Amino acid sequence: MMKDGGGVEGGLVEKSGRGNGGVVEEEEEEEVAPMRTAETLMRILPMALSLTALLLILKNSQSNDFGAISSSDFAGFKYLIYANGVCAGYSLLSAFYAAVPRSSTISRAWTIFFFDQVFTYVILAAGAASAEIVFLEFRGDASITWSEACGTYGRFCRKAVASVAITFAATVCYAALSLLSSYRLFARYDPPPVSFYPHAKELQVPAFPR
Repeated sequence: MMKDGGGVEGGLVEKSGRGNGGVVEEEEEEEVAPMRTAETLMRILPMALSLTALLLILKNSQSNDFGAISSSDFAGFKYLIYANGVCAGYSLLSAFYAAVPRSSTISRAWTIFFFDQVFTYVILAAGAASAEIVFLEFRGDASITWSEACGTYGRFCRKAVASVAITFAATVCYAALSLLSSYRLFARYDPPPVSFYPHAKELQVPAFPR
């Protein structure tokens, strides 16, 4: 059921305000210190992972009698470097935001939700693109005249594999943060009223804990 003073917009029923019965951006109670500390640590962890992955791939190069190879020779590895650097910077800023005690408004919740989603996909794309390059370095692909290189440049490939693996670990952290910010945002809204649906009589709306 929709609360008095609530409004429907985009299928979401925002929680009603207090006192005047109008729809307002209701501020949450200040979070307890342990919860705030836990979220701060959750945001610092992917920063550490992204920086580690960046440092592994940044100066990764190897030369021998067959020639030289460097991460700067591959566009996918360049993107991996930039993506990890940008995501590490975002993690630092968001960790600072989470560490400072403040009441969270609807607009702030939407902002964190949006950027958590964006950077999750940024780091995921970087890991996927670099994983393809690593696969080709190990296996090669005759159809595109890409020869196997890891037998000749083993140290380069090992560092690249480590960087990509750490990047995917950071991706898991960002995905967890996205789920957390999604919950905190949409917990502010009530489910749409049953009358919102065309087949209201046939529909059962489950209640989710907030």
